[in-house]
Amino acid sequence: MINCISILALCSIGILASSVEAQTIRPSHASMPGNPISLSSEVVDLTLSDAVFLGLRSNRAIHSAYLTRISQKFDLQVEEDRFTPKLVVSGRHLANRNRGDSYRQSEIIPQTTALTQFGTQLSLSWSNQLTQANRAGRARSDGATLTVIQPLLRGAGRDVATAPIRLARLAEHANRLALKSTVADTITQIITGYRELLRAQEQLQISRDALERSRQLIFANREMILAGRMAEFEIVQTEADEATQELGVEEAINQLDSARLQLLKLLALDLKTRIRAEENLSASQIQLGLTQALSLAQENQPAYLTQLITVEQAAINYTVARNSTLWDVSLIGGATQVRDRFGTETNSTSRTWEGYAGIQVDIPIGDISTRQAEVRARVEIENQEVRLAEIKQSLERDVGEAVRDLGTRWRQYEIAQRARDLSRRKLDIEREKLQAGRSSNFQVLSFEADLRSAESARLNALIAHLNAQAELDQVLGTTLSSWQIELND
Repeated sequence: MINCISILALCSIGILASSVEAQTIRPSHASMPGNPISLSSEVVDLTLSDAVFLGLRSNRAIHSAYLTRISQKFDLQVEEDRFTPKLVVSGRHLANRNRGDSYRQSEIIPQTTALTQFGTQLSLSWSNQLTQANRAGRARSDGATLTVIQPLLRGAGRDVATAPIRLARLAEHANRLALKSTVADTITQIITGYRELLRAQEQLQISRDALERSRQLIFANREMILAGRMAEFEIVQTEADEATQELGVEEAINQLDSARLQLLKLLALDLKTRIRAEENLSASQIQLGLTQALSLAQENQPAYLTQLITVEQAAINYTVARNSTLWDVSLIGGATQVRDRFGTETNSTSRTWEGYAGIQVDIPIGDISTRQAEVRARVEIENQEVRLAEIKQSLERDVGEAVRDLGTRWRQYEIAQRARDLSRRKLDIEREKLQAGRSSNFQVLSFEADLRSAESARLNALIAHLNAQAELDQVLGTTLSSWQIELND
């Protein structure tokens, strides 16, 4: 019978281990509203939402963060299982031989242990031993043992006993905030990378428009030369400007390829994929007060919230460390009952039992190392409070800078827009004066350069304003809510 029990126990353990090994690691992933994007087209037109959607699906940093969450969640599960009774089944089978006899001995000992939320330690075991000797015959012994230990000082109380679980839950909260931060930072990088692609596309168009205007001016110069209204050597200035614009087009194409590759890397797509940003570049003013922004940051900013958790963890660690300096005083009790049976027919039986109760004391004397953990924990509390004050001040500074930068970028964009419109009008007027013989190529080319600079300045100001919005979201910790992203964690 005992061999059957042993085999069943070992088989059950083997099945459990096999089931654990068979589990497939399947990390979660963030999601947002949107339709699947086809990448089979020769040229893929991407909106900014499409880019964010692809980033959530494929970005390697986000995928790695979700893989890490699997082990982090299991760490929490292990700690929350702390007060669940544990069962250990031990067994052995021996074949022994000595001068007087040879015998076989089988033994199985299931033992369960439990820890309560008040520090009580419970242990219950049952031992079953069967000995089959050639001469002495058959002997069987079985019995149960119960042990109870209740700490009174060190390790006693709900605050100390549940500290590991509370620390694990706080760590899990911090891990979720770290995941949120990773996803938000990556999305911000994708947004910035997408807009760099937009900038490169627009800059290429600006360069091509400038080249086209330069060629139109050359055509106009040749007409004026044929009409005898312009000296032939004056066209050299325009031809030189055309060469300069061709150089600018080539540089813009190179910048476009670089921005495309950078975005493809962030999206974890094949670098040979041809993508084009099709988002319309437009901006609108955002009104956000500093007080409202700071309140949002204190509610959502992962780094700030993580520091609050760290302060709470330090307080729990100090409670545990202070408790560890107390004397080890415990109430103990236990009982054991053993039944022995001898002979082939088991006609000889004896029963014994034993019970005890008492108190045990362990008092360290002259060992100052017992206070080492307490001193460190107390210093850590002070350090974390200092760190919290520093992070809070940094958060106020960062939020203030982000809000101010957003307003500044909008005003710069408005000025750049007005400057571009005036430069275009100025160039048109100067071209009309050139046709009327009241201006020169040099003046037109100078105004042409002004227009190119104004168009580039407007483009840069617009991109900077849009990026400032994304950076403000990142500082406030509202990137995911702004894009309706669910972590699914």
